[in-house]
Amino acid sequence: MGAKETVEITGHLMDSGILSRILDDIRDYGGDYVIEQFDVGHEAQDPSSARIAIEAADEGALQRLLMRLQTRGVNQVALGDAAVASADRDGVLPDGFYSTTNLETQVRLDGTWHEVENPEMDCGLVVSSSAEGAPRVRTVPMSDVRAGMRIVVGASGIRVSVPSADSAADPFAQLPSDSSERPQAVLVRQVADTMRQVRAAGKRLLWVAGPGVVHTGATPAMVALIRAGFVDALFAGNALATHDIESALYGTSLGIDMNMGQGVEHGHEHHVRALNTIRKAGSIRHAVADGTLTSGIMHALVTEERPYVLVGSVRDDGPLPDVHTDVIEGQRAMRAQLHDVGYCLMMATQLHSVATGNILPASVPLVCVDINPSTVTKLADRGTSQGRGIVTDVGLFLEQLALELVPDHRRY
Repeated sequence: MGAKETVEITGHLMDSGILSRILDDIRDYGGDYVIEQFDVGHEAQDPSSARIAIEAADEGALQRLLMRLQTRGVNQVALGDAAVASADRDGVLPDGFYSTTNLETQVRLDGTWHEVENPEMDCGLVVSSSAEGAPRVRTVPMSDVRAGMRIVVGASGIRVSVPSADSAADPFAQLPSDSSERPQAVLVRQVADTMRQVRAAGKRLLWVAGPGVVHTGATPAMVALIRAGFVDALFAGNALATHDIESALYGTSLGIDMNMGQGVEHGHEHHVRALNTIRKAGSIRHAVADGTLTSGIMHALVTEERPYVLVGSVRDDGPLPDVHTDVIEGQRAMRAQLHDVGYCLMMATQLHSVATGNILPASVPLVCVDINPSTVTKLADRGTSQGRGIVTDVGLFLEQLALELVPDHRRY
């Protein structure tokens, strides 16, 4: 006889296809199942519920299966207390550690449920005490584990909650990843409306952007959005900042004249000369302060006092002095900017979009805009279920978005 457990899930199980994916997961993990109870919602808006008895070869296989199913919002019926083990050394989680989802999560300790702070996928759960002595549970990346930390192991005593798809609150709730054939004006208007709602609610707007924003000529639109208060923080790499500064100093991006759309003599040197100029100044902020940098996205972020996190890669030239070359430190800097984020906009960057999606809780909706359909679907493949995609040219999209939000944006 193998190890057994009974689980349950509630939601729109039929129209979303989630039930079939759950059953596929059970078989993929070498388990078996019996659907003990299945209640189908009577009306279209009514949720359905299912109770499923699952079996795996042994307790270890069962625990891994339970953790996988929780990424779908599945919880155990019999919920005891969570088990805790101490980490033996820095950077290593105990065997059998609970691997987190990005869903809202609660952990049961001594019969009491505790909310997990900063939900994030692919982390561990560390149990500590608050200043008042009450238990505190938070996610901890593997790199930040320290010897002696009390880490949750196994899937017992843990339950997750899937965000409800409220079409009134989320205009994308009923949309799949949007193809280039959808009416873009409608999609832009929906994004703009959501941004207004988020700002009115006192939440922050997080942007993730790639150099395509500059290459497509969208810098003026992006600057207008920053000036108008629709950018509260920006995540990017060395390339966006470098080519933005190149454009500001030389009028080119990757050596292409931004007004004429054609290469200029010695234009291939411009980005490294731009890098050298900022490195000589000491930082982007210093270059703005001393009058070297007088326009562009980075100039607007500095003068409007909007935080930005630049994280580099092995292919970077320079890089700029502001770029985190230690990716672990870069991840920490990104996590520090996730407070009060109500909406995330990802523009023409696959790697930084996936990296940001990995650290965002599922309660934060996001939109990914890219001309490449594979970039748009990559987030969902990595487990970011709250993502919606728009396949289009980012330059045209940002120009239309600026027209919606800042009608006189050309004055910027």
